[in-house]
Amino acid sequence: MAINTIIRLSVSEAALLFGVSQRTIRRAITKQEITYVVVQGRYKLNFESLLKWSQTTTGMRNKRDKEGIGQYVAQWKIKNKLFSPNPKLFLKEDVETETDPHE
Repeated sequence: MAINTIIRLSVSEAALLFGVSQRTIRRAITKQEITYVVVQGRYKLNFESLLKWSQTTTGMRNKRDKEGIGQYVAQWKIKNKLFSPNPKLFLKEDVETETDPHE
């Protein structure tokens, strides 16, 4: 998936992901706090705007972290070094982008 690919979620998917009710999501849509498009009569919500919206208040952050996707973050730590990213690769890429010989 390309970096510039727009991810869209349904109201029910967003509610499950962020640990809130569908009504809360619909209220945010009504207040224009979340960007969306309508596809075949259904809201498709922009994931980036959902993330920003989920960080607006402490209550929202707590719900996201305790009842939504945040409750699984601790389990995402990769213990097998074979599949974890090598930090040296990222440092090397940063150095290469800073010193471009073609400029």
